[in-house]
Amino acid sequence: MNATRFWIGLLAAAPVIGWASLALGPSGVGFPDPGTPAGAALLTLRAERLWAGLVVGSALAGAGTLFQALLRNPLAEPYVLGVSGGSALGAAVVLLAGAATVWSLPLAAFAAGAATLLLVVALAGRGTGGPSLYGLLLSGVIVSSVCSGLLMFLLSIASAEGAHQVLWWMLGNLQMPSRPLLVGCTVLIAVGLGACATLAPEWNALTLGREAAHHVGVRTGAAVAAGLGLATLLTASAVATAGLIGFVGLVVPHVARSLVGPDHRRLVPAAAAAGGLFLAISDTLARTILAPREIPVGVITALAGGPFFLWILRQRGRRGWTP
Repeated sequence: MNATRFWIGLLAAAPVIGWASLALGPSGVGFPDPGTPAGAALLTLRAERLWAGLVVGSALAGAGTLFQALLRNPLAEPYVLGVSGGSALGAAVVLLAGAATVWSLPLAAFAAGAATLLLVVALAGRGTGGPSLYGLLLSGVIVSSVCSGLLMFLLSIASAEGAHQVLWWMLGNLQMPSRPLLVGCTVLIAVGLGACATLAPEWNALTLGREAAHHVGVRTGAAVAAGLGLATLLTASAVATAGLIGFVGLVVPHVARSLVGPDHRRLVPAAAAAGGLFLAISDTLARTILAPREIPVGVITALAGGPFFLWILRQRGRRGWTP
């Protein structure tokens, strides 16, 4: 499928997905009556969840695309590399401390996510001259486990109300605590994705390796640092908005790459658009599969992404691919 057909299909699917997100709910099919206070509130709630799904999904897919390009690693994504876990830890500290604001939450998530990524890359590259595929995976799992342990410790000493709030948020939840937070994180994600699209030629060169990129005029050190910073910003903003939602950054970039090709001038916007729609679909399923109960959207994405992750790993193993 070429890029034109991809975008035609995406644009055709977008109104259907938007309608489903607004019309489907635990009570069945149909738009809430905006003429009543309850109906207006419910319609606003669903619209904000659709907005959050589009924004967070695009951020996670964009971050996954960047990580895969910069690390030349088909399995790199925020959740697997531990960046999501680190960002969640930073955000949880702010939440439990009662200091969460429109900017303090994403700032804490970004700082903790950046520190986590630096630690993972340092551990994976120690003694090898550079991070390898399995080194990154192992380091990401270890650091994620440490972050999860620290999160569990914080939950164990938190109040019942605080523990419930953070636990539900950790599972992935698009129900917004406040509109200003959603607006603020949307601005950060829009800026990050815009910068990614602008620097797409550099990402194309870096997929060939740092030496090749250097020979075509790319300042590799600055480009890699900027790319990792942008990917961490996107991840932290998504985590601050909706908590831990895994595998969107793994599944969507692979699917988009197979449809529009590896050129990041087309791949970054395609992955971002597809990621937003994918998460919007996942949230609609989370609200309706076991209605009137609601499943955290992170559970839906994990069930979809986990088998896909194993399939990619198995395919690479069959080809005898060595990182």
